[in-house]
Amino acid sequence: MTSIGGAASAGMVDWNLAVATATRLVRPGPEVSRDEARAVVAELRRHAKASEQHVRGFTRMATDDIHDTPILVVDRPGWVRANVAGFREVLKPLLDKMQERRGNTPGGAVFGAVGGKVTGVELGMLLSFLSSRVLGQYETFAPASRELPAGAKGGRLLLVAPNIVHVERELDVQPHDFRLWVCLHEETHRTQFTSVPWLRDHLEGEIQSFLGETEVDPMTVLERIREAAQSLAGGRPEGEEDDNDGRSLVEIVQTPAQREILGRLTAVMSLLEGHADFVMDGVGPDVVPSVAEIREKFQQRRAKGASRLDSALRKLLGLDAKLRQYRDGERFVRAVVDEVGMDGFNRVWTSPNTLPTKTEIAKPADWVARVHRKAES
Repeated sequence: MTSIGGAASAGMVDWNLAVATATRLVRPGPEVSRDEARAVVAELRRHAKASEQHVRGFTRMATDDIHDTPILVVDRPGWVRANVAGFREVLKPLLDKMQERRGNTPGGAVFGAVGGKVTGVELGMLLSFLSSRVLGQYETFAPASRELPAGAKGGRLLLVAPNIVHVERELDVQPHDFRLWVCLHEETHRTQFTSVPWLRDHLEGEIQSFLGETEVDPMTVLERIREAAQSLAGGRPEGEEDDNDGRSLVEIVQTPAQREILGRLTAVMSLLEGHADFVMDGVGPDVVPSVAEIREKFQQRRAKGASRLDSALRKLLGLDAKLRQYRDGERFVRAVVDEVGMDGFNRVWTSPNTLPTKTEIAKPADWVARVHRKAES
């Protein structure tokens, strides 16, 4: 018997069709021989393993659960499958809610079936675009499957081998160093979630609160996805105005209550991404000989951006905000460590109450004053 929730979630988005579409459209990776591919995979696994000790030694974050979360070296279709599984898990409550609302309207069930396939195709188009850009990812809410294992509490570390090879060639940097550099960043995320027991549940609670506040009509969400897919397929006609004022998908569907939750989520994500960049740079000089060259070239690549189409999609999907999170979060971590040292910074992991607010990310001294003054009084 199919559960009601499972059927509802499937109605709004045809997930299998999303995977099939993305896999069909995904760009081929860089040309490598079979032996080269095997060597890249083996080296990434070695670097990921070595990164554990480097990151834990630098951050002073101890964890007993790190070996519970697997490290998977994947290709672009593998990244797509993993992310569809994660999206399906996290978005299920929202999709159930939207499906119920649509089911109460005349013809809703029939239209929902058609809409689910349309959304599946369009989501697949977006995933095919993103699959060539992600170097690595710690999947916090990953459900386990035979093909894609996950830890007992969820979570797995993905390293996207073709994308790492593509970027190291594009930047013309030392491959061994670049691969280790990427692994250091992603390993920091794995350490964050395995060292801080409450972090995953806290983040999931915030995300579900955000989705639970969504009162937008299902068609509005589908229209936003369609806009992104259309810009991917050919872009907006020259001279046509953007009626969304350059806002991202997330910002467009916000309610006032969501805005407050999003502020907290933005602060947490800035902390996590900035901390990973800070650790990557802190460990780098000791274990990555060419780290200065890699960092400079990688920053130039980030700043330069890409085509007009790429820029439009980045804005619509909120990827520009993610780049700001790296920068703002890294500044916060560096300022706090300079002020109170690594152990003083690590008070950030004490509880949800010691996480920085969005304002404190921009003003690290305010976080130091609040958390350290309170702890010492």
